[in-house]
Amino acid sequence: MLPMDCLREIEEMLTSGQLAKDFEDGCENDRYIILDFLEKLMELGEAADKTATEVIFKGSYLEMLAGTKDQK
Repeated sequence: MLPMDCLREIEEMLTSGQLAKDFEDGCENDRYIILDFLEKLMELGEAADKTATEVIFKGSYLEMLAGTKDQK
């Protein structure tokens, strides 16, 4: 269901320095593609954080205290 293999490949590209090397060695077009990829990845990270927070705290005491439960 979840594309963990894909996420592991992305993690490897980032942690190994390969993506940074590809950026340094790339032409202008390749650099734009890499920057677009990183921007999208950061947006997905923010969406994942929001979703995780909602899933973890949905119906919880913290949600009740924050008053968000009644607003939905």
